[in-house]
Amino acid sequence: MTGPLLLLLGAYCLGAVPFGLLIGKCAGVDVRSSGSGNIGATNVNRLLGRRLGLLTLVCDALKGVLPMLAAARMFEGRTGAETWVVLAGAAAFCGHLYPVYLKFKGGKGVATALGVFCYLSPVATALCVALFVVVVLATGYVSLGSLLAAALMPGLVWLRQGGGPYFQLAAFVAVLIWLKHHANIRRLLRGRENSIRKRGEGNG
Repeated sequence: MTGPLLLLLGAYCLGAVPFGLLIGKCAGVDVRSSGSGNIGATNVNRLLGRRLGLLTLVCDALKGVLPMLAAARMFEGRTGAETWVVLAGAAAFCGHLYPVYLKFKGGKGVATALGVFCYLSPVATALCVALFVVVVLATGYVSLGSLLAAALMPGLVWLRQGGGPYFQLAAFVAVLIWLKHHANIRRLLRGRENSIRKRGEGNG
């Protein structure tokens, strides 16, 4: 069992790497003390521009998918392989949300969830990304787009692959995304959420 446990530990440690914070530091900005204060791609984009925001997005997404690919390779052809792949994805996602390097205060998980979702079902992920884009363009709220896309993903995975481990991981990730967006949800309900169409704090 040493190998599988090391895999999960490695997945968590990779997921916990705060790429948004590191990229911001390299650019001379602590993203935790500006904008929304979040270490995610949205806040990096807001503070440092699209290029570094996109770089953060890619890095955070890779944190989700790479451990799952590693688990699939490690357990290829073995009983329970799918379960270990799912656990690796969950560990990486939790690492991003609760990173040991930052006293367990991490991001909201959307970009890392994107990586996890891409592994679970590229088709379902593409549909969720399309929904995200439409909602953000229509409303200006990144948080609303993220929440609706996350809510849709488990249902799409269930339709395509049934209620097995992949669905369970999708539902787990979606629930945590909603929990991490509790402040955004309150602002949306009160009509006080900030739009990307104006400056200020947003989804982050």
